[in-house]
Amino acid sequence: MKLVEAIIKPFKLDEVKDALNDIGIEGITVSEVKGFGRQKGHTELYRGAEYVVDFIPKIKLEIAIADDLVAKVVETIETSARTGRIGDGKIFIIPLDEALRIRTGEKGNEAV
Repeated sequence: MKLVEAIIKPFKLDEVKDALNDIGIEGITVSEVKGFGRQKGHTELYRGAEYVVDFIPKIKLEIAIADDLVAKVVETIETSARTGRIGDGKIFIIPLDEALRIRTGEKGNEAV
């Protein structure tokens, strides 16, 4: 099993979610996060005063999946989240040792 974490632009969430539903992914966890990479941040003007926005709002998706679905999920996120501009995000693939469904006690792939 793997845990796929993706950091994407907020306005791409619905498109990514729909694309994942289309390939049969039934569950994702979504968090609102802030951060910066090469995008660094930017300056904004508020009531005549300029200020720096250091952290950019992003969306973090977490998807626990079986090993055989990893390539398809990564490709789906990559194509549906891409705008072609800086700050499109990142995808991380993390080994997942165990999963347990609390309600039924199912373990492993049955739990995800």
